[in-house]
Amino acid sequence: MLQALMNLFSLCWKPFGRGSDRIDSIGVIGSSFAGREGRDGLLWFRDVGKYGSGDFSMAVVQANQGLEDQSQIESGPLGTFVGIYDGHGGPDASRYVCDHLFRHFQAISAESCGVVTTETIEKAFQQTEEGYTALVSGLWNARPQIASAGTCCLVGVIFQQTLFVANVGDSRVVLGKKVGNTGGMAAIQLSTEHNANLEAVRQELKELHPHDPQIVVLKHGVWRVKGIIQVSRSIGDVYLKHAQFNREPLNQKFRLPEPMTMPILSANPTILAHALQPNDSFLIFASDGLWEHLSNEKAVDIVNSNPHAGSAKRLIKAALQEAARKREMRYSDLRKIDKKVRRHFHDDISVIVLFINHDLISRGTMLNPALSIRSALDH
Repeated sequence: MLQALMNLFSLCWKPFGRGSDRIDSIGVIGSSFAGREGRDGLLWFRDVGKYGSGDFSMAVVQANQGLEDQSQIESGPLGTFVGIYDGHGGPDASRYVCDHLFRHFQAISAESCGVVTTETIEKAFQQTEEGYTALVSGLWNARPQIASAGTCCLVGVIFQQTLFVANVGDSRVVLGKKVGNTGGMAAIQLSTEHNANLEAVRQELKELHPHDPQIVVLKHGVWRVKGIIQVSRSIGDVYLKHAQFNREPLNQKFRLPEPMTMPILSANPTILAHALQPNDSFLIFASDGLWEHLSNEKAVDIVNSNPHAGSAKRLIKAALQEAARKREMRYSDLRKIDKKVRRHFHDDISVIVLFINHDLISRGTMLNPALSIRSALDH
C-alpha cells in the first residue's frame, strides 16, 4: 500500500518524464531508447528511437547563420510532449521556449497528478510568454534587439488516448490516417495556422483592429502584419505586444510610426483535442520550412512508403530536393552551400515523426525510463 502511494506521488511530481534534470542542447535522458544520432553537413538527425507510444524519427537542417529552430520530445509514465519552435529575429525566443515551455507544462500538470486539459496547455503558453517578456525587460538596456525575436510554437501532447495539438504561428502537424482496408493513407492537417497570407487570418486582424487600415500590408506579394511580420500569433515579438518595447533603442525598422494602444500580436494558442482512432498511423510535426516545399499529401506518402527509420531525414531531403528544383539547380550543389547563404534557398527545417502504437496506448504501457531529447542547438 505504501509503495503504491509512493508511486502515485512520483507520477504527480513528474508525470511527463524528467523533473529538474537539465538537458544539454543535444543531450538525452533514456539514451538507450533514443536511437543513433548523426550529422550530414548542415543536417542533424536521429533516424529512429522509442517514445512512450511507439517509434519516433527526428531531424533538423540549418539554413540561417545561427539555427533559429528548436525541437524536443519528452516522454514519461503518463504521456508524451512534442514541441517544434520556429524562431525568427534570432534564436533567443525559440531557445527560451525550448528551455521553459515543457517545464511549465510539467509543473502545471503535476498539480493535478498529470491530468492534461486544454487549460493546462494554455497556462503553460501564458507562463512562457510572461517569462520571455520579463527576460526582455531585464535585458532591455543591454540587448534591446531580443524584443524583436519571437517564435512560432507547435505542441503535441499524447495523454491516455487523446492527442492535444496547440499552435501559435505557422508550423504544422499532419496526421497519416489509414483509409479503410484500401491500403491508402489520408493526410489530415490537425493544426490551425496564424499567417497573414491566409484570408481568415487577415479578416481576424481587421476585426480586432477596425480603425487601423495598415494592420495588414501587401509587400512584394506577401501579406505582413503592420508590413513587418507574417505570423499573427507567436511567443515573444514583444515589440508588437507592449508599447514600452516599441521605442528606442530598438532598431528603427521595428518601430511603429504611430503609438501602440493595444497588442498587435497574440500568444494565445489554438488548441485541438483529437481522440486517437485505431486507423491513426503517424503524426508529422514540422516547421513551415518543410511545408513550403512539400504538400501534406506528399509528406504523408513519403512516410507511408518507407521504413520508420530515417523518416524525418527523408522528409527534409525531399524538401531540399524540391527547393533545388525550384532554383533549377542540382540537390548535390545545394548541399555545398554553407549556412547563411543557404537561407536564400530554404529556411531552417525541423521535423519530428511519431508513429502511433495503439496496443501500447490502449494498455497504458508507457516508456520507462523517461525519454528527454532536443535537437542540436547549432552546427
